[in-house]
Amino acid sequence: MGMKQQLRCEKLKTAQEAVEMIREGDVLLVGGFGLCGTPFTLIDTISESNHAKNLTIISNNLGEAGKGLGKLLISKHIKKATGSYFTSNRDAVKAWKAGELEIELIPQGTLAEAIRAGGAGIAGFYTKTAVGTKLAEDKEERIFDGERYIFIRSLKGNVALIKAAKADTLGNLVYSRTARNFNPIMATAADLVIAEVDVIVEVGSLDPEHIVTPHSYVDVVVMNDRYEKVGGEYVERKK
Repeated sequence: MGMKQQLRCEKLKTAQEAVEMIREGDVLLVGGFGLCGTPFTLIDTISESNHAKNLTIISNNLGEAGKGLGKLLISKHIKKATGSYFTSNRDAVKAWKAGELEIELIPQGTLAEAIRAGGAGIAGFYTKTAVGTKLAEDKEERIFDGERYIFIRSLKGNVALIKAAKADTLGNLVYSRTARNFNPIMATAADLVIAEVDVIVEVGSLDPEHIVTPHSYVDVVVMNDRYEKVGGEYVERKK
């Protein structure tokens, strides 16, 4: 892709310009499952900055040790993490034990629905998942059809950092297989949506049936200029 094509995308910014839009104490929705579908370039750029700390991260997990969101743990940017699985990153466990990180656990399906509800303008919903467990403590409980349900508030963020395979010059997004994961619903549930992409193409190049996130949800597009795909995984380019 040539520079001429990039410049025709009015939403295109550098990673540095994009992360400067994040504020101290913001709530960030960050796409990814493990490391799949993670906006690595944006995360790395935040970790190198000092202007936006005390962040609350809503994501399935916190990457791995020294990778993805794990870098934001090392750089001390994260105050609280809300998600479903944190033990894949030993640094997250250590930070929590040391009192340096607040963690809120939410079952994975409940997490996805809470974000979807936030994007749909729904205040919350009732679910049977986690009834009778520690995760249900202090939550409203009701009986429906003879069964116990707990009330879950929807989740929204100040900023969503998402990863897509391609964008067109308007900002319509397509994803790569399971790298899609939480990214599309997060694009609906934040005040500011920053999409990191591998390729930008002309309007009309994407099959409309493959566009998952319409451009109206996307505020900023950032090129992934730090990582390349090797054997199905993203690895950092040698400097």
